[in-house]
Amino acid sequence: MAKKIFTYKGKTLEQLKQLSMKELAMIVDASARRKIKRGFTEAEKTLLENVSKKDYIKTHCRDMFILPVMVGKKIGVYNGKEFPGIEIKEEMIGHRLGEFALTRKPVKHSAPGIGASKSTLHATAGAKG
Repeated sequence: MAKKIFTYKGKTLEQLKQLSMKELAMIVDASARRKIKRGFTEAEKTLLENVSKKDYIKTHCRDMFILPVMVGKKIGVYNGKEFPGIEIKEEMIGHRLGEFALTRKPVKHSAPGIGASKSTLHATAGAKG
């Protein structure tokens, strides 16, 4: 079976990489377009420079949009405690980096400890008798 070719708004990854920032801004969604037109911050400009030089980069720029030049790279995005590495894939283009580095862990509840509340005291007493 033939592998499905990735396209973003009708363009392949190679075509996206050849586009200038102005041309790319015309095909991305409104929030990414606004960000590109207003210009990137100094930290985001540094991130874009380092993407072309290195394979692994650590950054605090959670609000940076994923651009076609980032595909295939591994980026460590700060989540408040550490830099979990994110492998950038084609499907991530147009999303923000922070969407893939979760800041909160899922809550895992377990049984309450002995003496944790009045209800646990009565629950254990009733079970014994």
